[in-house]
Amino acid sequence: MTGQLPDFSIHELHLPESTDGPDGKDFRELSSVMDAMVLETWGNLDRASSAQARLAGWRDTPYEVSRNFFARVDGSIVGHASCHVPLTDNVHTGWLHVDVLEGYRRHGIGTALLRTIEGVAKAQGRRVLQAHTEHPIGFAGPGAGAGAGAGAGVEPFHPAAVPGGVPEDGPGAAFCLKNGYTLEQTSRFSRLEIDHSTEWARLELAAHSKADAAYEVLAWTNRCPGEYVDHMAGLMGRMSTDTPAGGLEVEAEAWDAARVRQLEDTTLAEGQTALVAAAQHRRTEELVAYTVIYLDSGKPWVAEQDDTLVAKPHRGHGLGMLVKLANLRRLQTEYPGVERVMTFNAEENEHMLAINVQLGFRPVGYDGEWQKRIK
Repeated sequence: MTGQLPDFSIHELHLPESTDGPDGKDFRELSSVMDAMVLETWGNLDRASSAQARLAGWRDTPYEVSRNFFARVDGSIVGHASCHVPLTDNVHTGWLHVDVLEGYRRHGIGTALLRTIEGVAKAQGRRVLQAHTEHPIGFAGPGAGAGAGAGAGVEPFHPAAVPGGVPEDGPGAAFCLKNGYTLEQTSRFSRLEIDHSTEWARLELAAHSKADAAYEVLAWTNRCPGEYVDHMAGLMGRMSTDTPAGGLEVEAEAWDAARVRQLEDTTLAEGQTALVAAAQHRRTEELVAYTVIYLDSGKPWVAEQDDTLVAKPHRGHGLGMLVKLANLRRLQTEYPGVERVMTFNAEENEHMLAINVQLGFRPVGYDGEWQKRIK
């Protein structure tokens, strides 16, 4: 859309009882538009959440509340914005996301959506706002554009050309800079074609040799066994302190068994399956490392390798490789329909990136992590 500024209106989304209920018309339309935005950016729906996952993930919990807004032009939804605010830790922070369909950018719609959710965050007492932009390698959408949270029509680029950063004139990045956000971290988005596993046997042998007999790998699906849930809470709390955060203001998160169970409940409500592999120190019986793979029933062709952590006192024993391989092997066996696995890593997390590269993950894009301080 070019020329005259279109008339648009901003509306708050009221979450329906279900994805297919009579009160879900706006939600269903918005979910379809969000899929279209992912297609514009990436050319596939790997990074799109299913409608069920979106609805369950947007519901308030004791630990986070969310508000969602959408923009309409001529009766059709053309943009989305969300504000997520944590309630028990990082209570100074709001996580924002804005995206507008490619054909409706540069008309003030994204700015209006951003101002709406910035106002929500400020009303909640938040003084640090965080957002992300998305930058594919080698895929250019229908044209260049800007939106604080995604960005279709990205010009292809190579990491060597932008070490530690993203293109300033890339979609989303220019929008963030214009609105006072500063790039604080770059994350690498990587993908593994699941049949490229010829090196795994060698890597498994080396990892087992490093770990020796001091560690044992445990596995479960969806719900952590009761005897380990407190150990998992400790490890999940470490994810907020033991992994690189760049210049982002991030406080330690307080995790306990109740918070672990709440996350598991949300995951199930989203229609997702969580495969967990953990390393147990045999002498102390503590869990000292873990990794999670998520599968969304609405996207059976792809899985996401999510959190992976090795507790600092137990690093150097090959545990990161050990638990990742155990989980990937299980994925291969139990879910043969999965064609590829995606994952994200901070660019400064060199050790975990090296493990993923050895496993066969290859970069397909970069995410910029942005921050703005307000009064």
